[in-house]
Amino acid sequence: MSKIGIYYGSTTGNTQDVAEEIAKKLNVDKADLHDVSKADTNYAAYDVLLFGSPTLGLGDLQDDWEYYIDKVKAADLSGKKVALFGCGDSSSYSDTFGDAVGKIYDAIKGKGCEFIGQVSTEGYTYDSSEAVVDGQFVGLLIDNDNESSLTDQRIALWTEDLKKVI
Repeated sequence: MSKIGIYYGSTTGNTQDVAEEIAKKLNVDKADLHDVSKADTNYAAYDVLLFGSPTLGLGDLQDDWEYYIDKVKAADLSGKKVALFGCGDSSSYSDTFGDAVGKIYDAIKGKGCEFIGQVSTEGYTYDSSEAVVDGQFVGLLIDNDNESSLTDQRIALWTEDLKKVI
């Protein structure tokens, strides 16, 4: 399997928990799990990058990602496989569900990376999302506020799909 680096921002701990669970499922060492508030963008050691952010407020990136996203945009992502994940609230913020994941996607598309890990929107309840491209989510979206009973299954299915392409 390819060398994987996981980069996440987390305010309440939900996205960090998801990142750690993804790391377990993909056998990613803790040293390759990075909080973006302390991370650099030297991605040379990795073949695959996973970027995760919760959506805050009305579709905003998590605070640490607000600063980190410009660094990612300036980084060399050519030849890398990139998968995205994030947390959101599909009930209270149904018109901006997972928008932060869409913002990360928009910031790095065209940077020479290959996006993997798209997820069907089937089974999700929301009104609108910047994370939907060509009828699918650009990555895994988790709603621990309203659909926590689906979190483990969604992570397990997503990581199994990732294993087929990394």
